[in-house]
Amino acid sequence: METTLKATLLAHTKLSNYFHKDSDLFYTWSENATDGQVVALAAIRTCYSANKPTEIVAKEGAKYFGSKASDGGAGTDADRLFRHIFASKHTSTLEHISFTFAIEGVSRALLAQLTRHRAGFSFSVQSQRYVRMGRDDRSGGFDYVMPPTVTEDKKVDHSPSLDFTHYISAVDHFGDAMEMIQDVYDELRSLGVPAEDARAVLPNAAATNLVMTANLTALLSFYSKRKKGRGAQAEITELAEALRREVVAVEPWTDQFFEEV
Repeated sequence: METTLKATLLAHTKLSNYFHKDSDLFYTWSENATDGQVVALAAIRTCYSANKPTEIVAKEGAKYFGSKASDGGAGTDADRLFRHIFASKHTSTLEHISFTFAIEGVSRALLAQLTRHRAGFSFSVQSQRYVRMGRDDRSGGFDYVMPPTVTEDKKVDHSPSLDFTHYISAVDHFGDAMEMIQDVYDELRSLGVPAEDARAVLPNAAATNLVMTANLTALLSFYSKRKKGRGAQAEITELAEALRREVVAVEPWTDQFFEEV
């Protein structure tokens, strides 16, 4: 069955109880700071401040989150600091902010591309060895991803020996191929071939699910290479946009950096 991509944020960096916003370490300015921004401030200022990491939030938070950007730009002085860090490429300090995603309905072709991004990424992927893909199994058979160029394409076969034009649908061809592969997989399983070997016939289009964790710096690097206009395949471009939306929804200050990479 054809499936569609879905990416959902499962978890992201949250402050510990020690640094919780209701503690004595925080003041009214903390209401305007996300947990990710507080972590970023602590990491960045640890590199340059005489204060200890546990003191930075309490002693420097008001200065950065409670005043306007000193460079005349938008937001607080913390925003100015984050822009400076990004521009100077000192983005190792943003590796402390991480995001975990539930990614569903992506092709094995996309998985091969995605796992080339290794630094700062962790993957847990649905196994075709342990998850049986037969029609009579709990999976109900393998799902697949149809590339948009297939759904948009309709080829015409006109033979001089025929007095009519024969339309051949790329979608139908693709769907027929998936059905044939499912039949072969099921037949192999019925012949006693174990799932770990029968999976060899499954196509790049076969869908899979995974949990992926990545830090902010790694995600920005991934997005810079896979966003629209960079020559990436449509499916992974769609995933890149979905991940960006999920990150920006919980850490809105990161949007400018996704725009600039």
